[in-house]
Amino acid sequence: MTMLSPADALAEIAASAPGPRVGAFFDLDGTLVDGFTAAVHVGDRIRRRQVGLGELVGVFDAALRYRFGRLEFERLIVRAAGYLQGESLLELDELGERLFVERVASRLYSHMRDIVRAHQERGHTVVLSSSALSIQALPVARFLGISNVQCNRFELDALGRLTGGIIKPIVWGTTKAAAVQQFCTENDVAVRRSYFYADGDEDAASMSVVGHPRPVNPRSGLAAAAAAHGWPVLWLASVRRGPMRTLRYLANHVRRESPRDAD
Repeated sequence: MTMLSPADALAEIAASAPGPRVGAFFDLDGTLVDGFTAAVHVGDRIRRRQVGLGELVGVFDAALRYRFGRLEFERLIVRAAGYLQGESLLELDELGERLFVERVASRLYSHMRDIVRAHQERGHTVVLSSSALSIQALPVARFLGISNVQCNRFELDALGRLTGGIIKPIVWGTTKAAAVQQFCTENDVAVRRSYFYADGDEDAASMSVVGHPRPVNPRSGLAAAAAAHGWPVLWLASVRRGPMRTLRYLANHVRRESPRDAD
């Protein structure tokens, strides 16, 4: 397996063709951000005592989502939207911005920020391409100056409140790869000259359509695909919050925020 250091990645970008026909697509969780952004949002709901047992079980599933197939992921994300049915998207967006400032910004990989900036300085078309929900993805994109965002978005009623559904097609795996190809077609981006950075097994599909696939701290399935195809792998030194650490993180919130037992 070919290893790529952050310095190597920056040198490669500096030597690449300039201009908007080169795309640079970035996954969110585990790629730009160290950990799982949905856990931050659920942790906030736990602190405000808005979470029931069913939602906690759903989030525990989400922490292990990289093992799921597409149908299981779709079921999971629709269930997550169902917990928020009737809430105002405007208020959720404001919450997403607050949680980004308070809890997510400090977990951005500094080397990935440098890589995003390097692509921007070359005039490349930079895209955040994530299966996360908009309230998790958009604050990160705004902070990094990324105007193009592919993510999962809530269905809304006429008053701007969540219906409990997700706009189809749900972005994950092969549908994300199709979205990457469609974006390139619609925006005159040369897909075979473009880059894709991600960590999840399901993103092997998107890696396969671009000319410069760049696995970042890849999970086992993506690492195997990288080895099979000769994709250079970028390893970051930061400590990630893996699935089991996510479960412990949420469990600690439950313990801290539960009412004290009566004496």
